[in-house]
Amino acid sequence: QVQLVESGGGLVQAGGSRRLTCSGFPRSFSGYVVGWFRQAPGKEREFVAYIEWNGGSKSYQDSVTGRFTISGDNAKNTGYLQMDTLKPEDTAVYYCAVGATAYYRDFVRAESYDYWGQGTQVTVSS
Repeated sequence: QVQLVESGGGLVQAGGSRRLTCSGFPRSFSGYVVGWFRQAPGKEREFVAYIEWNGGSKSYQDSVTGRFTISGDNAKNTGYLQMDTLKPEDTAVYYCAVGATAYYRDFVRAESYDYWGQGTQVTVSS
């Protein structure tokens, strides 16, 4: 049973930084993608960023490009989302997700992921 666990959420002032951590990745996949999504109150869950774990390819939502950085530590089997220059509109519950790589999968879409964490709240005050 795969259980992803996010941590690092909290309250931060606008312009500040926060680093989210995701652990509990499955070891049985030959290759996988780690993604971060977020959901603000009253809104649908949206893509934030993903990283191809073996190849290192990354993708970001336009609104976070240049402010957020996704990365991973192979030795620790842990993923990170470094969030800088945070804005009030970044306030949301942030989820990490893992999906097995497949040519037909679009990893900006939530349905491409097999496992999800429980989420961690990030609140950015103005």
